[in-house]
Amino acid sequence: MEQFDLQRLVLTLPGILIGLTLHEFMHAYVADKCGDDTAREHGRITFNPLKHIDPIGILFIIFAGFGWAKPVSFNEEKLRNPKRDTMLIAVAGPFANVVIAIVTSAVFVALINSHPSPESESTTLLLNCLLNCIFINWGLFVFNMIPIPPLDGSHLIFHTVRHRPELYQKIYRYGTLALFGILLIESRTNITILPIGYAVNFLGEGVLKFFGYGM
Repeated sequence: MEQFDLQRLVLTLPGILIGLTLHEFMHAYVADKCGDDTAREHGRITFNPLKHIDPIGILFIIFAGFGWAKPVSFNEEKLRNPKRDTMLIAVAGPFANVVIAIVTSAVFVALINSHPSPESESTTLLLNCLLNCIFINWGLFVFNMIPIPPLDGSHLIFHTVRHRPELYQKIYRYGTLALFGILLIESRTNITILPIGYAVNFLGEGVLKFFGYGM
């Protein structure tokens, strides 16, 4: 059992770290480009995973299948075009995961074509890490685009009520509780409420097939 857990950790941790780090970096970078220097002041415009990773959140991802990183704060009053920029900041993180997944898919297919029958353990390990990275990042994209607070997708729907703090806080609070409840139910039962897995497999396998690899 311990060996299995260690192997799982080795295969998934690189994809998780890369996915979460670039996801949060892009939130911070786009916010900075839109006129808000809050993320820069907090040291979030960096590729250093330690600035973005929440230890508890990453443990949840590894062992429970869902989790979180440190959220990037931004000051809407500093944005040049708050309505537009809020949505740009929201989609920047998931967009980064899409790019990672597509680029990693291309690298995986190129490597598998050059090593159709991997003979070394290092090559096999690399291929498995790449494959995990692909599906982890599709997972981060799909999960974060769900329009339930506090996920990024909610900003695309509820940005119109941000000027009403009390209502927005209620939506955020109850949305967070609802999301956690849904994930808890799914992790403890066979009930599927959010078809995240189906969407991830569709995107992951579809892009791999596009590059010439059939699963």
